[in-house]
Amino acid sequence: MQFATVQPIIARPGLPVITDEEAAALARTTVNLFRAWGLTDGEARVLLGDMAQRTWARWKTGDIGRIDRDLRARMAILMGIHKALRYLFTEPTRGYAWIRKPSTALGGRSALDIMMRGEITDLIDLRAYLDAERGAW
Repeated sequence: MQFATVQPIIARPGLPVITDEEAAALARTTVNLFRAWGLTDGEARVLLGDMAQRTWARWKTGDIGRIDRDLRARMAILMGIHKALRYLFTEPTRGYAWIRKPSTALGGRSALDIMMRGEITDLIDLRAYLDAERGAW
C-alpha cells in the first residue's frame, strides 16, 4: 500500500508566528505570572514541558536563551489562561488563588492539578474551559 506524500506546512495564512523577541518577552512574562500564581520551581518546570532545572534557574535571572516551538505554544496557552482568569475575576488576586482551589467543574481538582499532568493538551483543555466560562466561544 502506498501513502500519499504530505507536504509540510511552511506557513499558515492568518496564524501569527511568535518571533524570537516576542518569545523572550513571553518567557519573562511567564516567570512573573508563575510568581503571581505562587508556583514552586518544580511546578513551573512541569508547566513548561519538563524544563531542565538549570534552564528554569537561568530564566528567573532573565537569561532566556533559545525557545523552541512547543515551549512558545505552552507559554501562549498559559497567557490565554491568565487572560481568561482576568476576565472572570475582576480582582487579580482571586484569579491567582483560583489556580490552586478545588473546583466542582473540574471534578474536585484544581486548575493546577489539571495542568500538572504535564501534557500540552491539559493546558489547551483548561484554556478552552475558561474561555467557554467567559463566553469567548
